Amino acid sequence: FQKHEFFVDMTCEGCSNAVTRVLNRLGGVNFDIDLPNKKVSIDSEHNVDTLLETLKKTGKNASYLGEKSAQ
Repeated sequence: FQKHEFFVDMTCEGCSNAVTRVLNRLGGVNFDIDLPNKKVSIDSEHNVDTLLETLKKTGKNASYLGEKSAQ
């Protein structure tokens, strides 16, 4: 899978819970939420557009930051 990094304007635990909820509903994703830096890293077979649309369902401002190199 490709690892993608997104910016999501999360300010609290509730925001990150909303992100968790929509991504779990989408399915087929492994993700890490970095709340202090407002970043979500997603491992998925879904394309970037699908992931971005899903993140936007939280009602938060979301944008694609790029591919994350696997380390």
